[in-house]
Amino acid sequence: MLNQTPIWKYILVIFVLAMCGLYALPNLYGEDHAVQISSGRNTTVTEDMIPSIEATMTSAGIETKAIEFRDERILVRLNDPDKQLIAREKLDAQMGDEYFVAMNLAPDTPDWLEALNAEPMKLGLDLRGGVHFLMEVDMKQALDKAFEDVIGAFRAQLREEKIRYRSVRQAGDQVEITFRDPDVLERAQFFLRGRYPDMVFNERDDLTLRATFTEIKLSEVRDNAVRQNITIIRNRVNQLGVAEPLVQKQGADRIVVQLPGIQDTAKAKEILNATATLEFRLVDQTNDVNDAINGRVPARSQLLYDRNGRPVLLQKNIMLRGNHIIDANSSTDENGFPQVNISLDSEGGSKMSANTKNNIGKPMATVFIEYKATDKRGPDGKLVFEKKEEVINVATIQAQLGSSFRITGIDSASEARDLSLLLRAGALIAPIQIVEERTVGPSLGKENIELGYQAIMYGLAGVLVFMLIYYRAFGVVANIALITNVIMIVGIISMVPGATLTLPGMAGIVLTVGMAVDANVLIFERIREEIREGRSPQQAIHFGYDNAFSTILDANITTFIAGLILFAIGTGPIKGFSITLMIGIVTSMFTAIVVTRVLVNLIWGGKRVKSLAI
Repeated sequence: MLNQTPIWKYILVIFVLAMCGLYALPNLYGEDHAVQISSGRNTTVTEDMIPSIEATMTSAGIETKAIEFRDERILVRLNDPDKQLIAREKLDAQMGDEYFVAMNLAPDTPDWLEALNAEPMKLGLDLRGGVHFLMEVDMKQALDKAFEDVIGAFRAQLREEKIRYRSVRQAGDQVEITFRDPDVLERAQFFLRGRYPDMVFNERDDLTLRATFTEIKLSEVRDNAVRQNITIIRNRVNQLGVAEPLVQKQGADRIVVQLPGIQDTAKAKEILNATATLEFRLVDQTNDVNDAINGRVPARSQLLYDRNGRPVLLQKNIMLRGNHIIDANSSTDENGFPQVNISLDSEGGSKMSANTKNNIGKPMATVFIEYKATDKRGPDGKLVFEKKEEVINVATIQAQLGSSFRITGIDSASEARDLSLLLRAGALIAPIQIVEERTVGPSLGKENIELGYQAIMYGLAGVLVFMLIYYRAFGVVANIALITNVIMIVGIISMVPGATLTLPGMAGIVLTVGMAVDANVLIFERIREEIREGRSPQQAIHFGYDNAFSTILDANITTFIAGLILFAIGTGPIKGFSITLMIGIVTSMFTAIVVTRVLVNLIWGGKRVKSLAI
């Protein structure tokens, strides 16, 4: 007989609905106001710290719901949200600068759901709020780095042309090249002017050639520092898995970063605030490190220390910088110790190959560099950054290296992961510092958020009542499918990594509710037409679904294409609307056509039915 559903369709519907319902479930449990403690670069959070944290909370009169240790972090859940700020201040004072302490909203999801990676939906800044960072780029360091690159290029190219010079050094906002002979100076000036049209060269009486950047070049260096830092910050945000972030330039040297619905604010602050890169240099074996310790550091060498305080004398010449790193991932070596595997771009691979070819058997040091802001400001009012350099590894070059190699000597697996994340996201062109951090409240206000939810509820209730009255028993089927559709949308948004619900996204849900009903109306009206033309109830159901399918498909495909275009060219709220619209179209097609057909066949299919309540 007609209208009998095969078993596989029942299994498919049950499986899809169960999965969506399961992953929509965490949204019912809400969130706890919490304070999160994360380890710094040279520190580790352990479970042994929990008793001292409990003592601090007790002495401050703050009641905790739970104190959890997981993923090398401690999460202090609070019963009273008004005590969150006080708790953070107390823990911040206790932990000091070596740890990251931040306020957080922690999902109150049961452990059995967390074991299935089920999490509640992330809400955008306009619904839940998020974290706002104002970051400042150190332009002095950007210019100094540009001068360093030019100085290195000058030395290499003058040696290549066999033009002898006494010294090449930076003097303020210019490069000074000193010669012994005026004829050689003239030759060098002619050569360099042809190679560097964006620099101005002037002679001085003391056989010194002075080179400065043109104003156009200086402006380009500054703009590139901000623009490339923005690109790298976006890469870091992507590594954190944040959806719909806002990263944009503000003024000449500042960057605004807004992370909507982020739950791990401490980790975000740690990754965004860090300015890390690597340098690879040869160890200076021709001079005595003890002389350097006593203050007699050779002109072409630099004295650094490893994390254990041991001195290492390095050559100033840099074999390779971290900006050539295109990929980095953490793993373990053959002895089970953590390591970072590094891949270089073609230029970096060529440099590493050339530099290691003639230095096999010599020790090479890996220098980790980060810039940290001090509390001081320069004469121009800008933050003063302190450059910290640390030797993290010294290894003998066993063979000529290429585009892929590894660094070892890392203390822990977590440090290897963090280092690989920073290097994979990119080395910042200039150091940046978070100069302002604040939690952003819902920008549209609590009242508007409630009105948005009410719009969904009232719209859904109105449609349910209309379908029940107008289509009677078939209206009940449509209502079940409609409620299922909303659950599926919530479940899929919760499942999709990085998906964020915004207020425009809620508008998309309201729209798809109407579209889902529209598909059912087309089917039910077609069934009525078939009945009026004299077909039996079973034939009317069969032909009603089959004949309405092409119309429903055409209408939904055109709307889906419009959603794709909005997603491709839109930003922020427009993307949020398009995502929920496209998800809603797919789920409404499934519920309106597949789910209702299964329910109708289950109730009326394969039976002798004289009339339909439609």
